[in-house]
Amino acid sequence: MSLIPKVTTVKSKAMPVPMKDVDTDLIIPAQFLTSISKDGYGQNLFRRLRDNDPNFPMNRKEFDGATILVTDSNFGCGSSREHAVWALTGAGFRVVIAKSFSDIFYNNSAKNALLLVVLEDKVVDQILQSATNADYEVTVDLESQTVTLPDGSSHEFQYDQFRKHCMLNGLDDIEYIRSHAADIQDFRKRQEQQRFMSTRGA
Repeated sequence: MSLIPKVTTVKSKAMPVPMKDVDTDLIIPAQFLTSISKDGYGQNLFRRLRDNDPNFPMNRKEFDGATILVTDSNFGCGSSREHAVWALTGAGFRVVIAKSFSDIFYNNSAKNALLLVVLEDKVVDQILQSATNADYEVTVDLESQTVTLPDGSSHEFQYDQFRKHCMLNGLDDIEYIRSHAADIQDFRKRQEQQRFMSTRGA
């Protein structure tokens, strides 16, 4: 049984947030961390930016429905709160493209079916500039680990193969272990047999 949504191919307009060092408190301010449930955080994603800037992309109707977010470097730095990931997925985002991410944020995202894609600086800059036009659609294919732009250019990205398997199959860590239950049982039996044989030979 899948506990997280599968991530295979995501095609969407790209919502640009051309900022460096976006920390988790800016993604979801601390005053909204009122529940241990994953639900309800999306409505307060980037709340301070949205309240202070009427032209922030999330306030513009042309970016409604965007499932790909594009930003600069060191996205998700600061506190290790997993709520930041929940806010992004709760707002409908499936992919974040950037030059770099915080390590803890990267790991939290992988466990919650939010695909983080690192591309070359010049490619991210190109997307950020072009994505100001809400008609700019990007295709992210996890199977082939490529990002395809409207001009037809394709850019490869690296991704952990274990996390890739889990995302493609909609498995969280627990479900991944359950999917190998038979192998684990066989391993335990072999271990018991080896211990038994060692005891007999002693």
